[in-house]
Amino acid sequence: MSTPETPKKTTGMSVREAGQKGGETVKKKYGPEFYEQIGRKGGLATKQAHGHEFYEQIGKKGGKKGGEATRDRYGPDFYERIGQKGGQKVKQLIEEGKRAAAAANAEEEKRAS
Repeated sequence: MSTPETPKKTTGMSVREAGQKGGETVKKKYGPEFYEQIGRKGGLATKQAHGHEFYEQIGKKGGKKGGEATRDRYGPDFYERIGQKGGQKVKQLIEEGKRAAAAANAEEEKRAS
C-alpha cells in the first residue's frame, strides 16, 4: 500500500537566495580575502592535477562558445557597431587628452612669464 507524499514546506527562499545569504555570512565572518585564498588554492590544485594545457583547452572552448553565443544573440553586425563605438570613444579620449595637455602647457607658459 502506498502512502501519499506530504508536501514539502518551503521557506520562501530560492536556492540562489540561500546561496547568496550563505556567501554573505561567510564574507562577514572570514572577510573577502577568504575567497581569494580558496580560489588560489583551488586553482593551484587544478593546475597540479591537470597541467597548463588544461587551461589552454578550456580557454579556447570558452572563447569559442562565448563568441558564438554573442554572434547568435546579437547578429554579426553587432561586432561592427561595437567596434565603431570603441573607435569613437578612443578618438574622443585622444582629443580630450590633447586639450588637457594644451591647457597645461598654456598654464605653465603663463607662470613662466
